[in-house]
Amino acid sequence: LQYGIVLDAGSSHTAMFVYKWPADKENDTGVVSEHSMCDVEGPGISSYSSNPLAAGISLEHCLNQALRDVPKEKHAGTPLYLGATAGMRLLNIADSRVSEAVLRAVAATLKTYPFDFRGAKILSGEEEGVFGWVTANYLLENFIKRGWLGEWIQPQKKTLGAMDFGGASTQITFETRDTIENPRNEVMLKLYGQAYKVYTHSFLCYGRDQVLKRLLSKLLQAESYQETVSHPCWPMGYNRSLLLSSIYDSPCTEKERPSLALSTTVTLVGTGNGNLCALHVSKLFDFTNCSFSHCSFDGVFQPKVSGNFIAFSAFFYTVDFIQTVMGRPVHLPSDLKDAAETICATSWSELLLKAPKLEKRLPDYCAVSTFVYLLTTKGYSFNNHSFPNIAFQKKAGETSMGWALGYMLNLTNMIPAEKPSFHKSMLYNYWVILILLFVVTTLTSLVTAICLLRHSKSSII
Repeated sequence: LQYGIVLDAGSSHTAMFVYKWPADKENDTGVVSEHSMCDVEGPGISSYSSNPLAAGISLEHCLNQALRDVPKEKHAGTPLYLGATAGMRLLNIADSRVSEAVLRAVAATLKTYPFDFRGAKILSGEEEGVFGWVTANYLLENFIKRGWLGEWIQPQKKTLGAMDFGGASTQITFETRDTIENPRNEVMLKLYGQAYKVYTHSFLCYGRDQVLKRLLSKLLQAESYQETVSHPCWPMGYNRSLLLSSIYDSPCTEKERPSLALSTTVTLVGTGNGNLCALHVSKLFDFTNCSFSHCSFDGVFQPKVSGNFIAFSAFFYTVDFIQTVMGRPVHLPSDLKDAAETICATSWSELLLKAPKLEKRLPDYCAVSTFVYLLTTKGYSFNNHSFPNIAFQKKAGETSMGWALGYMLNLTNMIPAEKPSFHKSMLYNYWVILILLFVVTTLTSLVTAICLLRHSKSSII
């Protein structure tokens, strides 16, 4: 086996994925799988802006696990990548020198390990979207798959669209035949001899954590930054005091920053009002301006959604909460809307009884469920016909959805532009020979049994 390691440095946390595949030079697809993963303790690397060295140190526990997970003799030949996403994109906007210092510190730590370190970089939103799309379609064998004789087969299946919802950004990516009116949203890919025209867009500041900060800012604005402010998206019986600095520490909210000292404390009191919550969450989107034939929101061009989609990351966790904790099905947009309203109307004490282990994130499920409903329906224009085509999934088989696998496949050149030549690997040849031997043995046994049976019958006569 060969191995590869990708560190997914997200805005809220970092995850390490170790992948494995047969060490066959002709191996081009369908066989890379997740060997193991590790969640780095603590926040995302962008949170270490005041102490960049600590960003590198935070990764050591998981990297030490990789030393154990990858056989020692394979260490030197195992590529190691770190990709940082929207949290670091925001830090780069706020202070590029600090973001560079964090990346340098992270790279310095990664270089001390015996793997083949190939760089730490900040991915663009478009890269994040496209690599997530590649991962999903690769794992579901929509590009190409191995036939039972070892030959490559292009399954003639349509590709799946991919929807990612992280801490600081959200991405939508799908293949389309429509004209993509904004060239910045168009990506042309050639994979296994097949051309794909893909639409992609990444909405910075529309990830879960940034949405919640922006919502807090809107609520404080609406009530003129009073000492006590009602929060319609928090459940009845829940309240919390926050420093203004915790809300206005992001480029996503800094334009709304008040003249008050950031050390000022405000108390937010949950009122559990679903309709009012939806009204405030809808103000996070701009549905008015569009210079194209069709837009999603904020003036961003988007063709009509078509085909099946897979939605992962916080999309999955939100819908999973609705289905498992709240016991509500999610088949149509109205199901999502009704579930969000039910969560909003549920008191804090009731929610704690239902899911005590989720206490930290529990107050925000009303707002996040409402946001997911508005994003998918008013934003992306999924309707009663197209919404059931979204599968909310965390994994395909045993491998996690996300951009990390697609990123590694691209950088290790494991997806060729040209169609793979017809070949059967030794592994498949052995398998075919064994099947043929089994068939021949079975047929020989059957013929022998029939002959013996006939012989015994003729002897009796």
